Parts: sequence; C-alpha cells; structure tokens
Amino acid sequence: MRKKEDRYDFRAVGQSIKEARKRQGLTREQVGAAIEIDPRYLTNIENKGAHPSLQVLYDLVSLLDVSLDEHFLSAGERRIKSTRRRAVEAGLDELTDQELIIVESVIDGIVKSKEAEGK
Repeated sequence: MRKKEDRYDFRAVGQSIKEARKRQGLTREQVGAAIEIDPRYLTNIENKGAHPSLQVLYDLVSLLDVSLDEHFLSAGERRIKSTRRRAVEAGLDELTDQELIIVESVIDGIVKSKEAEGK
C-alpha cells in the first residue's frame, strides 16, 4: 500500500483552479452549485491541496477551462496550452483591433529584449 506522503501534492492544481475561478468572477458557492459539491470541499481543494475525485476534478477543469498539462506533463510533453495562455487568449478576444496593436507592440518589445540579452 502507498504511503500518504507519496501522494501527489495537489496544491498547485488547487491554486490554478482558484485563480481560474476568480478570473471568471465566480464564487465558491456558484462553482459548488454548478458541479454539485459543497463549497467547503472546493475550499479544501483550492487552499489545502485536497485530492478531489476524478469526476470532481473533471467537472472543475471543464467548467473553469483549466489545463492540467502544466501540472502533470514535463515541458517537452505539453501539447495543449497552459491555463494562463488560455486566459490571455480569452482576454485578447475581448480587445478591439486598435487595442491589439498595443498588445502586439508589447510582445514585439519583449521578444527584442530577449534577443538583445542573448547576444
């Protein structure tokens, strides 16, 4: 039988769930009602790294659009975009073309800065 200390540390996943919930402006009560769990259970998942059942984990990541790749796969194995990248892309969808010009300029500046550091 596996030792309790050998279990996966779920706190980082819980934190990603919490960040996604807050980004969407949802309360624990709203999420709990949507997936039929007690909000206190969600609090334990988010703050203490409680291990949810597979069904609850599936419901949470589906509802909140959280990617688990960043937590369970090495950088080379990741094929799906991270939760943060998904959130940024969702935010970009809300911008006008004029506003996107600003974002594009910032990205270009960051890339050029990184290239200059590498030289």
